[in-house]
Amino acid sequence: MRVLNAAAEPPSLRLTGHAVCRIGSAPGCDIVISNPTVSRAHVELALVEHGVSVVDLGSRNGTFYLGQRVQQMVLALGSRIELGAALVGVDADSASLYEGLEYAGDAYRSMIGTSSPMRRLFAILSRLEGSLATVLIEGESGVGKEGVARAVHEGSMASGGPLVTLNCGALPRELVASELFGHKKGAFTGAVEARRGAFDSANGGTLFLDEIGELPLDVQPMLLRALETGEVRAIGGDEPRRVSVRVIAATNRDLEKEVHEGRFREDLFYRLAVIRVPVPPLRERVADIPGLAELFAREAGVPSVPAEVIEELKSRSWPGNARQLRNTMQAFAALGVLPQATRSKAATLDLALRELVDPKVPYGDQKDALVDRFTAAYLQVLMETTGGNQTAAARLAGLDRGYLGKLLAKYGTRRGRGGGDVDR
Repeated sequence: MRVLNAAAEPPSLRLTGHAVCRIGSAPGCDIVISNPTVSRAHVELALVEHGVSVVDLGSRNGTFYLGQRVQQMVLALGSRIELGAALVGVDADSASLYEGLEYAGDAYRSMIGTSSPMRRLFAILSRLEGSLATVLIEGESGVGKEGVARAVHEGSMASGGPLVTLNCGALPRELVASELFGHKKGAFTGAVEARRGAFDSANGGTLFLDEIGELPLDVQPMLLRALETGEVRAIGGDEPRRVSVRVIAATNRDLEKEVHEGRFREDLFYRLAVIRVPVPPLRERVADIPGLAELFAREAGVPSVPAEVIEELKSRSWPGNARQLRNTMQAFAALGVLPQATRSKAATLDLALRELVDPKVPYGDQKDALVDRFTAAYLQVLMETTGGNQTAAARLAGLDRGYLGKLLAKYGTRRGRGGGDVDR
């Protein structure tokens, strides 16, 4: 724990075992805060099974959490409490998580990598096993943050429950709160039936909030309260419901910068970033390119990749990271050659179409087959973009939701449950 806005001695202290930390302004306290609003013996904190126990010691100006005066409670890591005018952060000892990292293998669950950066990542993930701490996954677009979230879920005590993904950047602003917490019938225009939100769908498991930096400011306090209290209230509903959900968030933004510029709440940032897991870009782990290329090629139906192709792949910069490499290997499987690194999508498509055209097959038959392949690919990307949410997918595609459901059934694309999120 650490004192954030007042002179204190010591300014921070690590809680261990069954030790109790007393905070106040009197000499002899474990943390002495020099502030007239802090009582001589203000509060006691101690580690307990599900967080940190806080007991107010009859302080004059009170102990406050989320604006409410409290006498005794258990705080989750990443929380903030006010002792009079002094702010105290209850944070995880994340420094020890990153010390002396060693990992001998070349894989962790479904992830592969032989490079030092990836082995460091695997070591962090292995240390997180069994934990339910909130995790913030940080990295550029395409580095594989969803794969990391899946690995964290599989190694946690919530692995027996669902993994629900919600892409905060793929939803219209006015529907974000509804997607998170659900809504009652008639709660707003278009709410023709009640539906449950992502927190309810993830109850007993993990909720992965991708692109958390896109979450609207007006929804952030609602998310913070859900994280702190374990309760959610549907839009238009009266009674809150308790849920047991482990939250993992991911972002390609610098959230600390977003906080400083007023675009992201500081208290929510610290509540989400209890454990920060950085995912290295592909350009920093060139040693992983051969293994990833072979994996993506096999997924696309190519049993092996020639050595000269591997060398060419290793020479490229990969601004789109592993996602771009996967797309390149899919193009290689279709064309038999690598698309040029600077080639536009249109040029690559033109080349692919020329390769697929067979003048000996009737025009109508080839056109129908190509339309089917396009539709299947479009639906797959659409559902990935919206995290499996059919309502959001139909809106983006400009399709009636019922018709979208028929297309998903016809082309075998994984569907969300009742317009909600896919467990994946």
